Amino acid sequence: MEDDHVTDRPTIQGVDLLIFDCDGVLIDSERIVLAINARELTAHGIPITEAVLAERFSGMPYADMYRALEGETSVRLPAGYAERAYQLAIDACVGEVALAVPGVAAVLDKLRHPKCVASSSPPDWLAHTLEAANLWSRFTPHIFSAAEVARAKPAPDLFLHAASRMGVEPARCAVIEDSAAGVTAAVAAGMTPIGFVGAAFDPKTQAERLRAAGAVVIVDDMMELPAVVGEPLHSARCGVRRRPGK
Repeated sequence: MEDDHVTDRPTIQGVDLLIFDCDGVLIDSERIVLAINARELTAHGIPITEAVLAERFSGMPYADMYRALEGETSVRLPAGYAERAYQLAIDACVGEVALAVPGVAAVLDKLRHPKCVASSSPPDWLAHTLEAANLWSRFTPHIFSAAEVARAKPAPDLFLHAASRMGVEPARCAVIEDSAAGVTAAVAAGMTPIGFVGAAFDPKTQAERLRAAGAVVIVDDMMELPAVVGEPLHSARCGVRRRPGK
């Protein structure tokens, strides 16, 4: 019986390692983090919306975002602000019942490719959120943070570090990313970027940004990933439900 979800997306050949970003790819944290940052920044004299934060700072470390906004507005955030906002975001994500991106656990369990996580987030964020989403055990110990390299995305350092630690040539790696900064980093690393918009604040607009940054294919549902990397789609569909309207 033919699968009822056939796509005309290209199949990426020659992939020996799948590198996953965390926020917006494995965990559905963007809506939570954007809401907290927009609320807290506005309360401290930098009025900004979730949409603007998503457009300008997706994939960037918080410290870089705060530094940029302070420079543009001449507002100095109070001492300890970054730590407080960070803790609010962790607490909110850990308390979220449906933190994992829909279908991601089933897809990860079915993928035959070796895989790892490479994220701009710090190690404690990755530990807390991936554990809360029941995904930590599916990747550990192959979980890499930008804290381990000199430059964060859009520099290629983190992805090159992950590939080196996993023993795979960059050209044999595919990166699953939800941000333009991450796609840019993958391109700079000589890897194949796959854009994921299934948890994006504005999927259509984000898909355009990812294509412009160099994503070779865009997927809006994690179930589609196996087919894109050359694995049978039906094997990843068992027990996976698509979001309403998808």
